[in-house]
Amino acid sequence: MLSSTPTPLIPTLTLFISFTLILFLFAPSLLPTTHHSSPPIPLSHELSDLSLFTRATKRAAAKSRLGTTNPNPKIAFLFLTNTDLYFSPLWELFFNNHSSLYNIYIHVDPTVKIKTPTGVFHGRVIKNLHRTYRGTATLISAARRLLATAVLDDSSNFYFALISQQCIPLHSFMFVYNALFRPNLDSISLDRVSFIEILSDESIMWDRYNARGKHVMVPEVPFDKFRVGSQFFVLTRRHSLMVLRDRKLWRKFKIPCVNVHSCYPEEHYFPTLLSMLDPKGCSSYTMTRVNWTDSVDGHPHTYYPPEVSAQLIFNLRESNSSYSYLFARKFSPDCLDKLLDLSRKIIFKD
Repeated sequence: MLSSTPTPLIPTLTLFISFTLILFLFAPSLLPTTHHSSPPIPLSHELSDLSLFTRATKRAAAKSRLGTTNPNPKIAFLFLTNTDLYFSPLWELFFNNHSSLYNIYIHVDPTVKIKTPTGVFHGRVIKNLHRTYRGTATLISAARRLLATAVLDDSSNFYFALISQQCIPLHSFMFVYNALFRPNLDSISLDRVSFIEILSDESIMWDRYNARGKHVMVPEVPFDKFRVGSQFFVLTRRHSLMVLRDRKLWRKFKIPCVNVHSCYPEEHYFPTLLSMLDPKGCSSYTMTRVNWTDSVDGHPHTYYPPEVSAQLIFNLRESNSSYSYLFARKFSPDCLDKLLDLSRKIIFKD
C-alpha cells in the first residue's frame, strides 16, 4: 500500500527550480553592475605587431643613413575608429586640393561593420587590424599600428596626428599645416616639437598608477615618472619612431587592469614614454580641444546640434598657448549638417 505522506524531495525540488528561475530572470537588475576587463592581448597579435614595428623602424633607419630629403613634408592623419566616419564630408572639404601635403590611414575594429570609406578615405583602411576595447592597452596597439603603417608608407610623413571619428577640424588645412611647420619649411629639422598633453599633478594619478595592482609598474615606471594626458596627439617622426622602438614600458602598460574603473592606458602610455625619453621635445599640451567639465563615465562632453554655432567654433579654438587648437572632440553624428554650413562661413575661412 502506497503512503499518502508527501516525500520532502518534491517540495525541495520545486523550491530550487523556482529560486533558479527568479535568479535567471531578475538577477541582472538586482545585482550591482560590474565592468570586466578584456583578456590579455594574444601572443599572435603581439608578434605581428612586433614584426610591423621592426620593419618600420629599420626602413626609417635605412632612409636616414641614405640622407633622403623630404622637399614636401606631409602630415599623416591617423583615424582611430570603431564606427562609421561620421564627419567624412567635413574632412573631405578640409583635405580638398591639398593631396600632396597629407596622407590618411584608418584603423577600424575588425569586429565592427562600418560603411566603406569613400572619397579621400577610400582604400585608406590599414591591413594590420585587431579588435580594440575601451580602457585597455589594445588602443595603444592600434595607435602604434597606425604610426608604423604611416612610417612605412611614406618617408615624407613628418607629423602624425591621431584623430577620433568624433573629431572635427577647427581651421582650414593650410592653417593647420602652417601651424605645425612654422616658422618655415626650409629647415624641417629633427628637433621639431611634438604636441602631446603631459600632466603630472592630477588627483587621479595614484589610482591610475595602481590600476594593474600595487607595485606592478616598478621598476620600469616609478610613480614620479608616471604621466597622464589626452589620448589624441600630434607627434613628430622622431617621436613616432621612439614609440615604435619601445619594448620596456610596453611590457608594463599591456598588463590587464584589476581596477577597471581607473584603467585608461592609452591616456598614460604615450605621455609617460615621451616624458621619460624626451621631455624637452614635447609641448606638454595637445592640439585637440576636449571639454571635460561634465564628463560621464570617463567620456568628455558631447556636443549636440543646439550647441553648434560660430561662437562655439571661436571658443574651441582658444588656447592658453601661442597655438590655437586645431581639432576638437567630441560631436554627435547629427551635428554634421550644421558643421558643414559653418565650414563654408567660419571653419575654413581663416
